[in-house]
Amino acid sequence: MPLPLRFLPASDGALLVELDGLAPAMALHRALLAQPVAGVQELVPAARTLLVHYRPEAITSAALMRTLAVRAAAVDLAQDDAPPGRVVEIPVHYAGEDLPAVAELLGTSVREVIARHTGQPWQAAFAGFAPGFVYLAGGHPSFQVPRRSAPRTRVPAGSVALGGDFSAVYPSSSPGGWQLIGVTGVPMWDLRRPEPAYIQPGFQVQFVDAGRAAVHISLPPEQEMKQKVPQAQEMHGPPAIEIIAIGLQTLVQDCGRAGMASLGISPSGALDLPAMRQANRLVGNPASAPVLEHLLGGLRLRCHGRATLAVAGAPMALTLHGADGSRRTLPGDQAVALDDGDELSLAAPAAGVRAYVAVRGGWQVEPVLGSCATDTLAQVGPPALQPGQRLAVGGAVPVHAAQAPNVAAAPPLPRPGDEVVLDALLGPRTDWFTPEALHTFQTQAWQVTPQSSRVGMRLEGAQPLARARGGELPSEGTVTGAIQVPAGGQPVLFLADHPLTGGYPVIAAVARHHLPLAAQIPVGCRVRFNVITPFFEQVVP
Repeated sequence: MPLPLRFLPASDGALLVELDGLAPAMALHRALLAQPVAGVQELVPAARTLLVHYRPEAITSAALMRTLAVRAAAVDLAQDDAPPGRVVEIPVHYAGEDLPAVAELLGTSVREVIARHTGQPWQAAFAGFAPGFVYLAGGHPSFQVPRRSAPRTRVPAGSVALGGDFSAVYPSSSPGGWQLIGVTGVPMWDLRRPEPAYIQPGFQVQFVDAGRAAVHISLPPEQEMKQKVPQAQEMHGPPAIEIIAIGLQTLVQDCGRAGMASLGISPSGALDLPAMRQANRLVGNPASAPVLEHLLGGLRLRCHGRATLAVAGAPMALTLHGADGSRRTLPGDQAVALDDGDELSLAAPAAGVRAYVAVRGGWQVEPVLGSCATDTLAQVGPPALQPGQRLAVGGAVPVHAAQAPNVAAAPPLPRPGDEVVLDALLGPRTDWFTPEALHTFQTQAWQVTPQSSRVGMRLEGAQPLARARGGELPSEGTVTGAIQVPAGGQPVLFLADHPLTGGYPVIAAVARHHLPLAAQIPVGCRVRFNVITPFFEQVVP
């Protein structure tokens, strides 16, 4: 008898398919990988769901649901027929601070918890919130371990943990709410390896008791990444641009790295893609060429040789300090020719928060996993730029790909204190909230707090959003623009560097056409959500 499928909207370009458990979700995932659906861009499997990213111009949501239902009917979702995968061993020093509490919770001894954890191979099911974090299933039946009531602000790299009926190893220091039972010295993520992820979905993982001897972790994985991620190429001869000052933050960005869900990596990329494309057009580059994404002004660049730059996005007054001592103030949204020794500085924005700097011929930056985007959460991509660094310019864009400069009118951007309206689509977990909460979500103004970043915009309202149901939501895929609501009821609007999966319910998602606007909202602005589609669900028996 076919298992039921529940289709839920995740955005105007993604659909969440809810199944009866992990095995059906994995079976459907394998079937769609073996026979791809035209128009589907990415699949993100999770504990009992499959997030399907698709191109609405290639396939409608209705047609996609029909196709997925037909595919699911042709697969025995109740049968786990995945062939055994590669077995990898992980030695563990079982001395985690939550180990005694886990033993007490399970009504057994610490020694027995260790025996159960090492007693059989675990199955690597799906990637989690960061590169190298993989949910491991198929452990001892007694492992039904609730997450901590209050997540830790920092879980050490290499921590071995239990959460629900899953186990996992934290690849880098990060916040986390799982129960810590041990630590391993095996790095879960290492870009120097031919396969950076030590564990990949489909593998089998055998934990081994390393005894009471301390495990030496010579370098935290996140520090290792900073050393082994290819640095932006430095060059001491012309043509090059020297970074004199970076302001609050300056990163290399492009359109992002799609197709990395199996490694736990979100696409990332420039937050305001139209502004990135505009900067490239101004200097005649292909619209997708890498740019510098700069936050809130203060960037200062010195030219070695000759180069032509352009700045788009948040309007920042440009000051050209000539090598001859001259000084000129220039408007943005135009190409600026620099001679040897000239310096260009960007003032604080009059509106918006992010500006994009393109150079004719492109920035010579080494791609990481196929993209020059800097993912601040996953710590993948070129590292943040530093004063004194030189970036070679020109030659990164093939001559035949160069285009004539093209200028488009830039949309007005919000100023501090403004109220901004963002179109939103309800789902996928709108039904987790009370009708009153749904009314509050749509009518209340939400303040943008300083605790915002490329990962997400934290919002605060006078009335938090109350849930209609208790319990924990099994981790599931999330999209850029998802409005996730933690237990406190104050929403977080996910931006490009958001985690691949999340365990808090998502009440709605910002429409794709308003994501660039969301990326330019200053702290202190108020946000209102204009719901443009009703919540729907479709169940296929």
